[in-house]
Amino acid sequence: MRSSKSRSRSKQNRNRSVGNVVNRVFDSSGPEGKVRGTPQQIIEKYNQLARDAQLSNDRVAAENFQQHAEHYTRLLSEAQREMDTRREQQERDNRERQAERDRDRQDRTSTSDTNNDVIVDTEVSDFGSSDQPDIIDHPNLSQDAGLVETPEAAPKQQKPRAPRKPRAPRKPREQQNSDAPETPPSSDTAAAE
Repeated sequence: MRSSKSRSRSKQNRNRSVGNVVNRVFDSSGPEGKVRGTPQQIIEKYNQLARDAQLSNDRVAAENFQQHAEHYTRLLSEAQREMDTRREQQERDNRERQAERDRDRQDRTSTSDTNNDVIVDTEVSDFGSSDQPDIIDHPNLSQDAGLVETPEAAPKQQKPRAPRKPRAPRKPREQQNSDAPETPPSSDTAAAE
């Protein structure tokens, strides 16, 4: 009894998802047994087997290995082509989006230039970095405006330092060891020995 499913072998009905073929690991059943690896690794392995077969004067096996390598070469080139197409499409989309953003930005700036009634200040001023007037020197304030002088505002007075005493010259090591008083061994060290 035949299956109700149609088993068409035409390329149009195949829905191959190329996806991540470049890094995908395949199990290839070749004439010498299974070869496992990424398409690039499988291609290299079959090419090596084809060279070995050619050196041993086995033209049939060499041709067979070359056909296996060619299959994975086609598979890899198809995946590369699809990846390049996707990348180009993404770049085109990104360029279009950027151009649209630029047009929107120009439209906003042109509308703000034409509307003199509305002032749009997009720049946030940093009050700490701008020059600030000194309140004490303000001409409209009198001297006794209730301002109190703080210790931070008073000029710092530094005490004069006394000059340092020069260091005494070092004794040579031999003299240092001979001048050191000899200490008798403690009872702990004597007991340990």
